[in-house]
Amino acid sequence: MGRVLQMVLFFGVGSLLVASVHRWLWLRLVRDPALPGVLRHLATGLIVGLAVFTVAGPAIARMTRSDLGRTVATAAFTWLGVLFVFMLALSGAELFRAAAGLWTRYLGGPDEALDPERRLFFARALGGGASLGAVAAGATAFRSANKPPKQVEVEVPIRDLPAALDGFRIVQISDLHVSATITRPYVEEVVRMANAAAPDMVALTGDMMDGSVAMLRDDMAPIGTLQARHGVFYVTGNHEYYSGADAWLAHMRSLGVQPLRNEHVRLEHDGAALDVIGVDDWTAGRFGGDHGPDLKRATADRDATVKSVLLAHQPKQIAEAAEREIDLTLSGHTHGGQIWPFGYLVKLVQPYVAGLHWHTARSAIYVSRGTGYWGPPMRLGAQHELTVLTLRRAGANA
Repeated sequence: MGRVLQMVLFFGVGSLLVASVHRWLWLRLVRDPALPGVLRHLATGLIVGLAVFTVAGPAIARMTRSDLGRTVATAAFTWLGVLFVFMLALSGAELFRAAAGLWTRYLGGPDEALDPERRLFFARALGGGASLGAVAAGATAFRSANKPPKQVEVEVPIRDLPAALDGFRIVQISDLHVSATITRPYVEEVVRMANAAAPDMVALTGDMMDGSVAMLRDDMAPIGTLQARHGVFYVTGNHEYYSGADAWLAHMRSLGVQPLRNEHVRLEHDGAALDVIGVDDWTAGRFGGDHGPDLKRATADRDATVKSVLLAHQPKQIAEAAEREIDLTLSGHTHGGQIWPFGYLVKLVQPYVAGLHWHTARSAIYVSRGTGYWGPPMRLGAQHELTVLTLRRAGANA
């Protein structure tokens, strides 16, 4: 009963929020510009229909795996992204409107409140400008998200790295979010790019899917063809727990992928050792069972003089990693913000949003911007990536 009540409250609050945003859209794009007769009715009907579709579309898509369901999902999530861009554009217009009001009131500007024609022109100019800006930004963001990820090459200097590990290559795939909108052809392209990089190991750092094994089995199948000298390693992200983590962990094993659940494995590479450590997602403990991050257990009985790479979905896990002097942590989760300016909000809860950072003189972290996207098939100011990290030898004083 408690879960049902939570779902009802979530749906109710979400629907109210969607209605409020669409009403704002109607006020600024239909009422204030005083659209004439038929155009006003058409625009009103369109905005009401989009509000209903925003709530119903994702639910319809989740209930079916047909081509129609995929189309509905793509359309619904795309509109969500465009709606957010509209909100940004309208917020800018509101600031401009407020500045014009202050100019009129305090600095002797023309009193537009007493001039209906000037007020109408102003409203139409703001509405039209916001619409053009939102459509242009939305189209750019949609095009950006729906092309293959950018291959990002990163060299990571590691202090006193054994000579045999100099040049060790790791392909990181993170936040792929296979779903109704990210399907098998895209996964095949990601795998093709990863294999072409000829990695020594592949790191899958969580949020690989959004949906059950039954729904996404075929779309995820290409993951089983990833190739690396020392294998493919995987840790959970928070979305695995929304999608049935235990079932996915078992399925990933069947694809030849090795999950690391609060444990480490030692790789022997041309006579040198490298420890690969993996922990559950930061939030995993909320979902019961034996889930939950435990870096202490993952590093138990480990020789601390051996160089190490930690797979941990959320960047905030770097703090404990640095305490244990882990050399390199690979994370994702942030999507680099995905749609500007979300990156600034992510920074409030995560220590790093994207790229390579030195948390201490000993411990570095690389945060992937994600190989797919979540929700709207859009990226604005945060290009998705397939990351190729190369370990480099640095001196003791580096």
